[in-house]
Amino acid sequence: MIGTVLCYVLLPAARLLQALRDAFFTYRKNVLLAKSPSTQIEGVFAASRGRSVPEEQEALLQQWLEEGVGNLPASESVPAVRRVSVSLTSDWLEGSELLMTSLSDLNTSPEVTRCADQQHSELNALASSELQDHAVAELARLPSEETVTVAGSAPWAAVVPQTDHQTAGCAGINVEVLNDDPAVLAWSLACDAETVPPVLPAQPIQDAVPFYPVPTEVPYHEILWRDWEDLSVQPLKQVSKNTPLFEFRVMSYNILAQDLVEQGLDLYVHCHPDILNWSYRLPNLLQEIQHWDPDVLCLQEVQENHYWEQLEPTFKEMGFACFYKRRTGTKTDGCAVCYKHSRFQLISLSPIEYFRPGLDVLNRDNVGLVLLLQPVLPEGLDLKAVSPLCVANTHVLFNPRRGDIKLAQVALLLAEIDKIARTTEGSYYPVILCGDLNSVPDSPLYKFIRNGELSYHGMPAWKVSGQEDFSQQLYSRKLLAPLWPSSLGVTDKCQYVTLSQPKKPGRREYSRDFLLQFRFCDVACERPPQLVLLEDRPADWPKPAAMVKDPDPQPFVPRCSGVIQHGLNLTSVYSHFLPQRGRPEVTTMPMGLGATVDYIFYSAEPVESKAGRRLYKDGALKLLGRLSLLSEDVLLMANGLPNPFCSSDHLCLLASFGLEISSLRES
Repeated sequence: MIGTVLCYVLLPAARLLQALRDAFFTYRKNVLLAKSPSTQIEGVFAASRGRSVPEEQEALLQQWLEEGVGNLPASESVPAVRRVSVSLTSDWLEGSELLMTSLSDLNTSPEVTRCADQQHSELNALASSELQDHAVAELARLPSEETVTVAGSAPWAAVVPQTDHQTAGCAGINVEVLNDDPAVLAWSLACDAETVPPVLPAQPIQDAVPFYPVPTEVPYHEILWRDWEDLSVQPLKQVSKNTPLFEFRVMSYNILAQDLVEQGLDLYVHCHPDILNWSYRLPNLLQEIQHWDPDVLCLQEVQENHYWEQLEPTFKEMGFACFYKRRTGTKTDGCAVCYKHSRFQLISLSPIEYFRPGLDVLNRDNVGLVLLLQPVLPEGLDLKAVSPLCVANTHVLFNPRRGDIKLAQVALLLAEIDKIARTTEGSYYPVILCGDLNSVPDSPLYKFIRNGELSYHGMPAWKVSGQEDFSQQLYSRKLLAPLWPSSLGVTDKCQYVTLSQPKKPGRREYSRDFLLQFRFCDVACERPPQLVLLEDRPADWPKPAAMVKDPDPQPFVPRCSGVIQHGLNLTSVYSHFLPQRGRPEVTTMPMGLGATVDYIFYSAEPVESKAGRRLYKDGALKLLGRLSLLSEDVLLMANGLPNPFCSSDHLCLLASFGLEISSLRES
């Protein structure tokens, strides 16, 4: 391990094996979880102790031990040994007690700025006979049962993900935000092999087991490698090299609230306890977010105290303006939307609470956020040259049996987006909808968002999200029309009544819902006696409104028809299938089963419909690229989610967009 000397002195065989396991665990954390530079993250987070390793690692350790013993001369076969000494060279930072330290402190620390050559020379010097004798003498002075540890730290404390600069030659840490292409900065160990100090040949210390390199495995960063997909050259793209674009990145990420982890530990029995600690997960999550450097960040399952005490201060240092909405009731987590204030200005903010007292279809505590942002252009360009952008973020109810609640929550969110994104001419600004919708692709809820219409009357409630199949149950809840009462103020077109039915000046009208109340009334079925029936309509009378051709006809959908619609024209960033692997994409793995429940939808222009499915092309908002997702079998190779590399039970979603700059295009 870089900067560390492991001296194995005689101790019982069982203790030696445990020590090797711990060393291997630490080695994996230190090397395989190395990541790209992070922005300044204030505070020191305590390290966690590693207690065990997976079975395949244990087998490799046993093989390593046997090979090492087999290479010893007969006179040096392993006797009963007494203890293990773990020491850091005096000139190196005592990093094993840190999970994540302040990068500003590390940046000014002379120890961290040493280069690989200095490490190499130090290790060679430390392995010399003089220092070997000194190490043995130090061990001899210790009590027989005392465990030698690094000063100030727990034995074999888990080493946190370090930056590439720390791993590759220990160059000075650069805390500047990297703006390189994500494909180059793929979320992984990105250092080249030639920059890593070469493994030193084993130089055995007297009466000690020689230190051999750890066996090579496929590291996490290779298993979980995610490619950057350039979509600007796809067939339906309308991106021209002569079209100036305002480019930006959007990330959606369910970061797994720590309270939910502790309340549902049975869901994470496959995880080592240390990687579930918030002190381990927080630096991992922050490094991942900083690595991909999004301009707009939509987070779900954000614990309130963690947001105010740790996340918001850190995000502000990274250049974000942040907004948070906690779930109603007794829930401790919520949703957050952050944007780079150097790239966007806030026009309006609208938090949404889905809970409505007295309504069974809206009796849960989920929330959402809708923002209208104005892109910031370089000096000399009018802000009006680029359209405002509507960004929405939500976390929909999980319960697979209550699809009626999920559908009502999404309808309420779409009504809010309709209000915020609607222009004075009646069209819409570009919309990006992010979130954990707890619904799988091609489920009725997914189709409703993408196709703009859903006939739900009589549908089993469990079928709405497609998460689980409860068809074998004798009795199941069914969706009945209307799904929500008119008192909610939302129409079947997912618009607020006050916006969808503007009042005409000087004219008094009853609402359609009010008139429909008399549909089965006896009075409505009787003909008033004073009503005069005209056999022939005079020729000079104006034609009824129904006979006038509407230039943009909309199908009339009665309130009780069981059909809901919206007009936002949204399509998904992801295709939900990996053609190169022949497997579906997954964004989460509950109980070891992969599923897609997280999405980024964006505004597009419909071109045609095939078999009830709309096809889209890019409009003013263009999809330029995306970070690829993984399949279930790949995540299983990494022991599912969370794992030491990914600290949430969800994968992050990342997409790059471009907004046309109209004035430059016209000129």
